[in-house]
Amino acid sequence: MNVEALEWQTDSYGGVNPQVVDSLLERGHLELVVQAAREREDWFCASGAVRDLRAAGEFERACEVIRPFAETRWLPAVTVGAAILLQRGRVEEALVLARPDGEGREPGEACKVYAEVLVQAGQVDAAIDALVPHLRDERLLSSLVEMTEGQGQDERVLDLVTSLAEEARRMHAEGRRESLGRALDLQANVLERSGRVHEAIAVLGADVAARRSDAEIMRASYARLLARHGRIEELRQMATGDHEYAAFEPLVTAWEEMGRAEQAETLLRDYVAATNCPGNYEVLLMELLVRQGRLDDAVEAVRPTFEDRWNGLLQSTVMMLAEHGCHDQALRLLEERSAEFLEESAHWVPSSRWWLMGESGRCRDAIAEIEATPELEPEERGPTLAWLLAQDGRLDEAIDLLRSCSGDHATQLAGLLVRRNRPLEALAVIPGIAAGREAENRRQEKNRRRGTWSDTGDNGGRADESGRPAGDNGGCADDPLS
Repeated sequence: MNVEALEWQTDSYGGVNPQVVDSLLERGHLELVVQAAREREDWFCASGAVRDLRAAGEFERACEVIRPFAETRWLPAVTVGAAILLQRGRVEEALVLARPDGEGREPGEACKVYAEVLVQAGQVDAAIDALVPHLRDERLLSSLVEMTEGQGQDERVLDLVTSLAEEARRMHAEGRRESLGRALDLQANVLERSGRVHEAIAVLGADVAARRSDAEIMRASYARLLARHGRIEELRQMATGDHEYAAFEPLVTAWEEMGRAEQAETLLRDYVAATNCPGNYEVLLMELLVRQGRLDDAVEAVRPTFEDRWNGLLQSTVMMLAEHGCHDQALRLLEERSAEFLEESAHWVPSSRWWLMGESGRCRDAIAEIEATPELEPEERGPTLAWLLAQDGRLDEAIDLLRSCSGDHATQLAGLLVRRNRPLEALAVIPGIAAGREAENRRQEKNRRRGTWSDTGDNGGRADESGRPAGDNGGCADDPLS
């Protein structure tokens, strides 16, 4: 077992897919998942098994499962191992496990994990000390602010954050490219939680007005700060006077919560009509109308975008309707499209149709359509037909079909085998870690030679296991886990 193999699993969903692990555990196959974690060195099996063992209070067994993974010093496994030890009251051992050894590739991230364990152990001052050398990394500065909330250390944290925020302001004034922009909104964050709300608004408002950071996150933070404290007029001015799109969503939400949804709707419709790039406002309008239960109005609000291949909201609308059980209405939207649009969108419209048909109980109609579409790529035909067969209750036919298909459909096949109560077979069809990495390398090389690219894993941009379309748009001798 090594860090590189573990990182590959999380980056590529390699090994036993988390959906398959969850299905196995839901059906009572915990012992099999524990065995797979050990024998296959599979991270998703290990993390799933540990989750269930902890929930059952079996902390000793959870430690045994996670120990070989944590021994690699891979940070996600170290985090889980330390959490188990803390649950068992073995604080010093948790700290030994999490303490950085100076050999990792990401010393700052290792210090973050250690600091989190220190906070959980009630040693907040020590946690801050661990992070101080790394606070110029904005991710770790954000982590410092997040992990110290409610820990009684706001003054110390504020001093650290303010020092970096002032440096960012000096760099901006001198025309130098600043790299500490997050310190500006984080300073306001700590001021706010310390009860100094007016100061937080004044400080961050001045930074936004002076454009001291181009980060959209800072402007969005300021807008949300105004909304949280009822500064609606200032928020409205930011949105409409300063034309800050980041202020629109907090303003719309605030008005909606105040019973002024009609005012929010009017504002959004005005901006949709007036701006040359209405897409973002149309999204907010659709979401507002959906929250109001006005699905038909939401569809009509964005209908003008449906034929726009690049910026249209057709697929978002189809998914919204499906989530509300309106599959037939979603199908009609697809069927109403022009021949030109359907031709340009041939890579996702048909799969969306078949998914909607399967979800609404028309599996056999969808199967007939697929069988009458000879030009469909084999890589899509087999998995889609298998999903529809399974959706129609014909699990054995779906399993046989996938076994006969070329390509890598191991995760989908494993999921069906689990549903058929054949868990050993399910795990057997999934390649081990080394074989999976080798297969992925071959796929990537093949794609490079063809001049194409596809997502890793056996999904390849097609529908996932649920049928939903992908869319276009070494351990120490003093081992604390032993």
